[in-house]
Amino acid sequence: MSFYSFAKSVVYGILKPIYRMEVIGKENFPKDGGVLLCANHIHNFDPPIVGIVAPRTIHFMAKEELFSVPILGKLLPHLNAFPVKRGMSDREALRKGLKVLKEGKVLGLFPEGTRSKTGELGKGLAGAGFFALRTDAEVVPCAIIGPYKAFSKLKVVYGKPIDMQRLRETKASPEETTEVIMNEIRLLIEAHKKNV
Repeated sequence: MSFYSFAKSVVYGILKPIYRMEVIGKENFPKDGGVLLCANHIHNFDPPIVGIVAPRTIHFMAKEELFSVPILGKLLPHLNAFPVKRGMSDREALRKGLKVLKEGKVLGLFPEGTRSKTGELGKGLAGAGFFALRTDAEVVPCAIIGPYKAFSKLKVVYGKPIDMQRLRETKASPEETTEVIMNEIRLLIEAHKKNV
C-alpha cells in the first residue's frame, strides 16, 4: 500500500464520523487520462475531503507557506502535493502541473487561490484556464457544499467534464476560460445547496 493510500484511509476514518459526507456525480469523474479537477474553497479541510472521496489519486497544488509548517510540510510531498507561490505566476509550479496532466494524472486545484471568508464563490485566477487550454485534459468542476459543522451534511459534487473544444479552437484567454470553469462550479453549488 502506498503512503497516499494509507493516509487516505486514515483521514477517511477520522473525518467520516464527524461529517455526513455525500458524494454526488462520481460517474462524471473520468476513469483514466489527464483530469483537471477544479473546486471551490470554503475550508482548510477541502483538500483532504476532496482527496479521500475522489475515485483517483489527486496531485494538489498547495500554497507554498504550507510546506514550511512543521510535520505537514514534510508530509505534503508524500501526498502528491507540490508548492505554488500565490498569484499563479510561479513558472516551476505551472510546469509541474502541466507535467501531471500530460502524464494522464489528476491535477487538483482551487481556482480562487485562497479560502473564501464568506463561503461565497470568489473570482478564479487565470491558472485554471491556463492548464485547461494548454493540455487535452478533461476539466471537471467540483462543488464542496456544507457548513463544516460536526455531524452536519457535507456534499462533494462532481459535474460533467466541461466541453473545452470551442474555447481551445477560438484561442480563448486563460481568464475567459477560468470564468467558464467558475460558472460551472457556481451552477453545481446552486443546484445542490438545498438540504445541507
